[in-house]
Amino acid sequence: MKKGLIYLSILSMVLGITAFQCTSAELTGAKLYINQKQYDKAKESLLKEVQKNPASDEGWYLLGVIYGEEGNFPQMLDAFNNSLKASKKYEPQIKDSRQYYWATSFNKGVVYFNNATKSTSEDSVKQFFAKAEEQFKNAIACEPDSTISYQNLAYAYLNQNKIDEAIKPLEQLANIGKTPEAFSMIGQIYTENGNVLMDKFKESKDKADSVKANEWFDKAISILEKGKAKFPDDGEILLRLSNAYIAANKLDVAMVAFKEGIEREPNNQYYHYNYGVLLLNASRYAEAETEFRRAIEIDPEYINATYNLGVVYVRWGTEMREKSEAEGKEDLSYQEKFRSAIPLMEKYLEKNPQEAVIWELLGKIYANLGMTQKSKEAFEKADLLRK
Repeated sequence: MKKGLIYLSILSMVLGITAFQCTSAELTGAKLYINQKQYDKAKESLLKEVQKNPASDEGWYLLGVIYGEEGNFPQMLDAFNNSLKASKKYEPQIKDSRQYYWATSFNKGVVYFNNATKSTSEDSVKQFFAKAEEQFKNAIACEPDSTISYQNLAYAYLNQNKIDEAIKPLEQLANIGKTPEAFSMIGQIYTENGNVLMDKFKESKDKADSVKANEWFDKAISILEKGKAKFPDDGEILLRLSNAYIAANKLDVAMVAFKEGIEREPNNQYYHYNYGVLLLNASRYAEAETEFRRAIEIDPEYINATYNLGVVYVRWGTEMREKSEAEGKEDLSYQEKFRSAIPLMEKYLEKNPQEAVIWELLGKIYANLGMTQKSKEAFEKADLLRK
């Protein structure tokens, strides 16, 4: 999942005091020190100022700026808040300062993130990602409504496989509600957490694992339904939602939801696709075939629909073959389904030639049709990709 991030332009900001008014000795001295770039002495004077006069709006503002230059963002924000409590006089300057330090922190985070993705040293990767995390957190503190800061912090966690840590920024991003990726990503994490616990339950038989798994599935469905309400045409959200319904064994609920979606928007390929996925998992192959074909008619380049239509024919043909074998009949009609799957799988592999598991599946399809040479070549391709 490694990827580079994009820099943002930094607002210009001048730390200089040019005008003097009737102020306390501490404020006057601090301004002189600032103009002389003696920031330690300026901070000392300003601390005396705000201790002596807690309602000093200018004192708190200037103290916040110095903390910002030091990179001490918690203290900076605390000082700015105290200035605003005293008055709104420096609100425009504080807004500019927060934007400046947000952009500065964000861009530092991008540098560290990109260095981590390029590094070949494991220790360096960890160090760069740790620094990226810190800077993106600083950016969030400066501008809590900045969606890109939460998103990049989540990417930093996910690139380190820190799935649990990624949950919080993704949840905050979803609460802001401006980007569909937040809903699909957090929904996927919730579903995967549930899948892990459900697999554990199958081995342990401990009902507590099953209960916890279903809690995660319910959380996934809840957040993805919210995402669907905000972004009804986002294919990724709809896909994750259908997966969550399947994992929670709520196929009936899911089918009603996506069928209603098709009735409202008959030309929405995503609704047809996801309804098809549900029908496929319910082994309702003829209906699934119809939905995937409709999705492809609407969007001929919808490669996932192409692949899943191929899966429909493979499962359908396999079920027909196993049924005839169980009944002791020699019925080769199942081969028609396998033959229908071939061009679909081949088209998928044209777009995704590095997927060994699909080459292996195609090899099995060829084998079922007695296409020995093609089967051999497909299996060899799969083996080569796995090396």
